[in-house]
Amino acid sequence: MKVQSGATPQIDRVLVTGGAGFIGSHTCDHLLGLGKAVLAVDDLSTGSPDNLAGARAHGNFAFREADVSDPGAVAGIFADFQPQAVVHLAALVSVPLAEAEPARNFRLNVAATGTVAEAARQSGCRRVVFASSAAVYGDSEDLPLAETATAEPISQYGAAKLMSERLLQAYALSYGIEATCFRFFNIYGPRQDPSSPYSGVVSIFAERYRAGQAVTVFGDGSQSRDFVYVGDVAETLSAAATRPRQTGGVYNLCTGQSTTLLDLLDVLKAEYPGVGEPAFGEERVGDIKHSLGDPSAARGAFGLDSHTPFREGIHELLASLEPS
Repeated sequence: MKVQSGATPQIDRVLVTGGAGFIGSHTCDHLLGLGKAVLAVDDLSTGSPDNLAGARAHGNFAFREADVSDPGAVAGIFADFQPQAVVHLAALVSVPLAEAEPARNFRLNVAATGTVAEAARQSGCRRVVFASSAAVYGDSEDLPLAETATAEPISQYGAAKLMSERLLQAYALSYGIEATCFRFFNIYGPRQDPSSPYSGVVSIFAERYRAGQAVTVFGDGSQSRDFVYVGDVAETLSAAATRPRQTGGVYNLCTGQSTTLLDLLDVLKAEYPGVGEPAFGEERVGDIKHSLGDPSAARGAFGLDSHTPFREGIHELLASLEPS
């Protein structure tokens, strides 16, 4: 069926794939806080039921364990829940694993997006919000990166995210689905598992400092990233999923502020002054030196001008690591 154009009705039911994950669970929490009915879908390969402890306390929340690359399972979920919007976060999130297993990368990061888009089309779901990645830009030195920059991914992971963006844009043109793709920069915050090989440097360094262990920096520490607090990400995804009169598009999800690893170390050393000095090793081959995005398009489209200061976000992360 072709989704008809026209005004988007109020959105009260949202499906979140990868809902038990780091970003997905925060998004579920935020949507529930807006009074929405939320169904989280996750195969629990990297997500954890513990992340949904707060969500499960809501009467408007439900969970389904399923693999979103399974067309039959996804079609059944859409038919049962009848979502008005879907936030598609489920993915293979490891760049090294995507390189080692390109067929798996394609199945989970491209084919699964097509499966979700087709289930949305067939069920009449009008809106898809997709987690893309700054990896689509490759190793560009033209910073800060705007959405108009040439997308030249240098990894299987980045290429898959770009293919999914194009697939969703085609669904938008052909079937009238409102497809919004967010290119995530470096997201950090509570519930990011520091023991996972997929975790970012912030959660890994934070956990080591909390444990009183010195860290190793590959390079001189001047490499920089655009670090985004997960609560701000959840707010933006929720806005894209539920606000009326969204037209879709591709947006950076970033702060526009550059933070070096030395800056991160300064914050952690202030919190844990007894931890030894970091060791510095050789730069790793293939690491991108600097990454910085331009957030102005997303801020203009969704009206979310504020973001959590880096030091404040680190405090929230460290507080979440302490025993309750």
